Amino acid sequence: MSRAGAVSYSLPISTTFELAGMRVVESRGSCFGLVVRSMGLAKSFTAGFQTLRQGEVAQYTELLEDSRRHAIDRMVDNARLLGANAIVGMRFDSSEIGSSLTEVVAYGTAVVVEPDA
Repeated sequence: MSRAGAVSYSLPISTTFELAGMRVVESRGSCFGLVVRSMGLAKSFTAGFQTLRQGEVAQYTELLEDSRRHAIDRMVDNARLLGANAIVGMRFDSSEIGSSLTEVVAYGTAVVVEPDA
């Protein structure tokens, strides 16, 4: 981890379609990482009580943060399989499957970048 809980990945990832100091020389296509998680009975029970009062439900926050990190890890692996050395236009999407499962997907465009000349 780097500053203040930020995670650093082994290849550049950007939500924009460019990277400072780099130029995209080739697009390798879409890449994604998908995670489906369940909170589990014990945490769901505790979280259920927290929803009765206002404020953050820490169990759900932790679940979603871990799921996003895991989805990014899988997206990076997918980009590498495509021969990319960076990802641009990265986004997240999430949805619920039934009443107890949460799906999180990280997706973007796998690209090959070179330093600006």
